[in-house]
Amino acid sequence: MVDQPPARRPAAPPAGRVYLDVPYAEKDQAKACGARWDPTGRRWCDPQPPTTGLDRWTGLPDVPDLLPGEDRRFGSGLFVDMIPRSCWFTNVRTCVTPKDWERLARMVYGRAGHRCEACGAGLDRAAGRRMEAHERWAYDEHTGVQALRRLISLCNHCHLSTHLGFANVTGRADQALNHLRAVTGMSDHEVFHHVHTAGEMWTRRSARTWTLDLSILTDAGVTPARPEPADARPAAAERALRQAPTPAPGRVSGWRGQGVASQQPPQGPPHDTPGAGLA
Repeated sequence: MVDQPPARRPAAPPAGRVYLDVPYAEKDQAKACGARWDPTGRRWCDPQPPTTGLDRWTGLPDVPDLLPGEDRRFGSGLFVDMIPRSCWFTNVRTCVTPKDWERLARMVYGRAGHRCEACGAGLDRAAGRRMEAHERWAYDEHTGVQALRRLISLCNHCHLSTHLGFANVTGRADQALNHLRAVTGMSDHEVFHHVHTAGEMWTRRSARTWTLDLSILTDAGVTPARPEPADARPAAAERALRQAPTPAPGRVSGWRGQGVASQQPPQGPPHDTPGAGLA
């Protein structure tokens, strides 16, 4: 477990400017309307408020550094944490507005000091390392409730290892397993056992439909939308996979010569923060 940095104070915008909530996918639109990036606060701002056209990205109040009922010790470290098939596309990013996700992700990265909470690595764009927000869920087998317990900052390498099914179908299982081994210190045998156990858990959890509990968000003033219906999630996953990196032809990557040759991970959809890293 990586030591957590001390509580942060929300950054104030430069004098005469106002911070905005701009989702990553809309940054070019906001920039074209006059928004400017503040490298100190790591946030888009209106340099001469009010600027016509920027009102759609007006900043909302920051969410608290500790969400109501959140347990930042839950799900510590790096481990394979594949989302059950019946839960695909019930992640937080698809259940809140882009602006609210920007607020949540900004809080998660900020309180972690813009470092990975699994391996401790920091943001390094030159090395292709970015931070991504990941959910830690608790699954109650008796009630069928999938409850959000924590949001965690992971580097894209740790995030890929976490979503090993996605790494497999996109031809990056070698990369994911090597990173998992390097960070955890597990032996080949331990990796095999870990993946096998995670796969069995994935199969068991995928056999049922789960009810989503996002109370740590709603209690913080974030209003979620209804997720994709359970019967529509596999089709949504297939659409997203078609946009994902193509695996190397003729092979399933990552399962030869690594002590896990006979064990293939379940296939999965793109993980819950695809592509941009939200930064």
